[in-house]
Order: sequence, then structure tokens, then C-alpha cells
Amino acid sequence: MDTYPVELPDRRRRRRHSPEFRAAVIDACRQPGVSVAGVALANGLNANMLRKWVNEAERTDRGEAGCGSQIAPRAHTEAMAGFVSVPLPAPATQPDIRIEVKRAGTAISVTWPSSAAAECAAWLRELLR
Repeated sequence: MDTYPVELPDRRRRRRHSPEFRAAVIDACRQPGVSVAGVALANGLNANMLRKWVNEAERTDRGEAGCGSQIAPRAHTEAMAGFVSVPLPAPATQPDIRIEVKRAGTAISVTWPSSAAAECAAWLRELLR
């Protein structure tokens, strides 16, 4: 049996990007009206990876921890302590059902009480047969 050596292409190596390059690309994404996908395409990057870089930079700017961080219970309760209940006015009565039907040059306008919506639907079904 004859076998020929198969030459496999070199494996792709993971690219490393300098912090200066990352900062420049992240700053480009923060410009108004610029899409992350457009910046990624222009710089030969994967858009998902660039979005991850931007999210990480925003987290560091806000002083949050890295991935997997959760809201501290103390911060959550402090936010809830500022909640103020506001009484809402009583709901107004439901407006009437208004139907305007135009057929063969004739127009009918009907006002039906919303409390009898089922009867209105039955009437309209019969009308449109």
C-alpha cells in the first residue's frame, strides 16, 4: 500500500495585542456613531473579542471587579432603601369601543360600552359575514 506524507498547514497561533493597541481600538469604539463591528473589521479583529475588551474597559473605569462579579448585598440594600412608594390614581373607567365600518359607499359609526365587549365582538362577527 502506497502512502504519501500529508503536509498539514501550520497551526494558527494566537495573536497577542499590545496594551497600547487595545487602548487605541477601545477609544475608537467609544466615539459617537462608530460601530464595534466596523472598528473590528478595520483592524482585523473579531467583533466579539473587541466587544469583550470594551466591556472590560468600562468595568475597570467604573471600578468594578472582573467577570463573574455580583452585586454586593450591602450595595443592593442601600439601593432599595432609597425606594419611595408613590400612590397611583384610581384607574379611570374604560373608554367605550368605537367602530367605524365603511362598506359599499356607506359608513357606519358605532359606539359600544366596553363592559359589553363580548356582545360587540359577536355583533361585529355577524356584520362582517
